[in-house]
Amino acid sequence: MTLHQINPNVSVDCAIFSFDQGALEVLLIERHAGNSEIKDDLMALPGNLIYEDETLDEAANRVLSELTGLTNIFLEQVYTFGNPNRISKQKDLDWLRAIRASPEARVITVAYTSLVKKENFKIQPSSFAKKAVWVKVKDVPHLAFDHNEILDKALDYLKHKIYLEPLGYELLPDKFTLAQLQKLYEAILEDSFDKRNFRRKILRTEFIVKLDEKQQGVAHKPAGLYRFDKSRFHKI
Repeated sequence: MTLHQINPNVSVDCAIFSFDQGALEVLLIERHAGNSEIKDDLMALPGNLIYEDETLDEAANRVLSELTGLTNIFLEQVYTFGNPNRISKQKDLDWLRAIRASPEARVITVAYTSLVKKENFKIQPSSFAKKAVWVKVKDVPHLAFDHNEILDKALDYLKHKIYLEPLGYELLPDKFTLAQLQKLYEAILEDSFDKRNFRRKILRTEFIVKLDEKQQGVAHKPAGLYRFDKSRFHKI
């Protein structure tokens, strides 16, 4: 078995988003410190130090797999965090002292983000992740380290990118209604839109294709279904 040398000064953190019942969610972990008696009630984004012999992308995929069981997902770099005071909370320092050889080392973090359909994955927490849970973005508590700042930066990234790419392709069912699509845009942009204006603008784009199908098994009047055609995407 190959033993990898850990780089104590570089880490990766991952903001993984999903969309469920009209709400944007992010994957968080509850961490523990092995046999340590420290009390730690802070949640965190999945993240850890990198190995010296791996790329940043490889590290992000490895860490996500080790902590949550998520594998084979597309990750994008968002931002780099290097404030020398990133470790400012006593709970964070206590936790680091319990699990790391160099707990007070200055750590530069490269943040990644991804969009997934959570029903396609089974979350399996391990390593120092006591639990991994989906939390509505609007309900995210005060997180460990500067992870609230990292989350905010990832959200800003999505708000910008939603005008450049059809992000709903990664979050909505293969067939969806315009109401579902509008809720997704409203959740990411943290805004509300007039129904008619939104539909008029979105249908002017060529990446939404109307299907000759309607919803099935709903109590209300079934709505028409649509799908994405990423090859025909144009800016809204």
